[in-house]
Amino acid sequence: MSKGKLILIPTVISEGTQDFVISDHIRSTIKCLNYFLVENLRTARRFISSLKLEVAIESLHFELLDKDTPSDKMEALIHPVFQGKDVGVMSESGCPGVADPGALAVDFAHKNGIQVVPMVGPSSILMALMSSGFNGQSFVFHGYIPIDKGERIRKIEQMEEHAYQLKQTQIFMDTPYRNRHLLNDLIENCNPSTRLSIARDITGEKELIQTKTLKEWKSAKTPDLHKIPVIFSLYF
Repeated sequence: MSKGKLILIPTVISEGTQDFVISDHIRSTIKCLNYFLVENLRTARRFISSLKLEVAIESLHFELLDKDTPSDKMEALIHPVFQGKDVGVMSESGCPGVADPGALAVDFAHKNGIQVVPMVGPSSILMALMSSGFNGQSFVFHGYIPIDKGERIRKIEQMEEHAYQLKQTQIFMDTPYRNRHLLNDLIENCNPSTRLSIARDITGEKELIQTKTLKEWKSAKTPDLHKIPVIFSLYF
């Protein structure tokens, strides 16, 4: 029996945007699947329901694949593929496998001769880079910035140094309720001429994407960043 495929399905990164960021191809693919590995069960069910595919959510099978999933559990989670069935992978937000536990399933698939099919969809990381005006040929995504104040400052200084020395765009984020504090730390600890791009609520109603020097950010009216998803990018 031939193996099924592992299909990487993008989801929305801002609620209520499915009508213009989710293609007909993604919709028709989801409609043909009944087994999914998802980062968040509630979010996945709600996302599929929002697409109005005339599919009974109760008839679909969801298995949790999150940051706590051990790699030795992948064979059991992905077993329908060995029965010739395609399996969908969904992140809680955006594209699976990019800064996302879905990478575990992809790694397992490659090691076991399973075809991986990535589908086109929104990625806040890449969209922030696209719209920053920074180097798109050399960049790094650091994920979440450290919470500890000392470690946080050291990380900021390290990223700024790499931006200058390596000519590399530094992309990072923080928990939404700490966004304003992160901006203050950047202003206080970076060279005033260093540039910072802030990409808030990408694709959403509160979308705001601006690139300024830290000196300009210091004197500018601070945009509302509290409890709103933001991707920060640093460059010289």
